[in-house]
Amino acid sequence: MPTFQIAHIREQGVDLIIVPLDAAFGNRTSTAQRETTDALQRATVSAGLAGTVVPVWPASGGRMRFLAPHGFHPFFRSIDLGWVMANINRELICS
Repeated sequence: MPTFQIAHIREQGVDLIIVPLDAAFGNRTSTAQRETTDALQRATVSAGLAGTVVPVWPASGGRMRFLAPHGFHPFFRSIDLGWVMANINRELICS
């Protein structure tokens, strides 16, 4: 079973579940990215975690890419993978 280290945070009054993934995630089709995100969302519900899953991954130039609701783009542009890793506080096991 795949296991993910996640940052379960509250931002702007909304629970977010930030899931760091490897750079290869960025090379997948948008359909494959959405399928992975949906599977992670189902796993969080099964684990009893509330919130929206936001996958993040490293991009060129030390930047971080993300799939987040539009209203959270400014927040995700203001953080980096170092911030995400410093805020890891849970483990998600996908079955």
